[in-house]
Amino acid sequence: MSVPLYLLEGIRQVYAGRTVLDVPKLSIHAGCILGVSGHNGSGKSTLLRLLAFLEAPNRGMICFRGRECDPGTPGVRRSVTLLTQEPYLLLRSVAANVGYGLSVRGESNVEFRVREALEMVGLVPDQFLRRSWRELSGGEAQRVALAARLVLRPCVLLLDEPTSSLDPENAERILAAALLARRDWGTTLVVVSHDHSWLESVSDDLLVLGQGRILSGPQHCLE
Repeated sequence: MSVPLYLLEGIRQVYAGRTVLDVPKLSIHAGCILGVSGHNGSGKSTLLRLLAFLEAPNRGMICFRGRECDPGTPGVRRSVTLLTQEPYLLLRSVAANVGYGLSVRGESNVEFRVREALEMVGLVPDQFLRRSWRELSGGEAQRVALAARLVLRPCVLLLDEPTSSLDPENAERILAAALLARRDWGTTLVVVSHDHSWLESVSDDLLVLGQGRILSGPQHCLE
């Protein structure tokens, strides 16, 4: 079997003296969809923050693409992006929000890629590019936030309860866009949701956490 995209070993994360995540070993292979479920406080969001390299574990090692990495590893956070339940939008137009990451990185073809990302999430570019963030509904704002991540064509897309507060139409658009990213770019998806049956239907592999530990499901995501 090939080297996994992620390999976590001996991970322990402690907040205020309380262990919130304790994972002896977990591997995730490129191109898979890993679903993560569990009750509130089970460690799901902490796991996503570690996978996004937003923080380092108190103990243990995270290898990404075969090398040990942490939040300070050059370039690693350009490969991974996280969409939270209530993503922050810049107080600007839709075009400025979606294209911000590309502009910061000095990328070319910004307008083309912004349009492409909006189309992926089901928003007509000519209708939304010039809209202010204030003019968006909750579902539209979530889709714009996802477009701002898809425009980067990430290696890994982490989704934290991406559809929990959305109506069925917007929820379906979010899922469809994420699946397009995997189909077109080979993006690896890690999706956190309380909806266990829904996760089973969309995931290649399922991980259940409880009190920071793996309760059930295989501890790797197969190629």
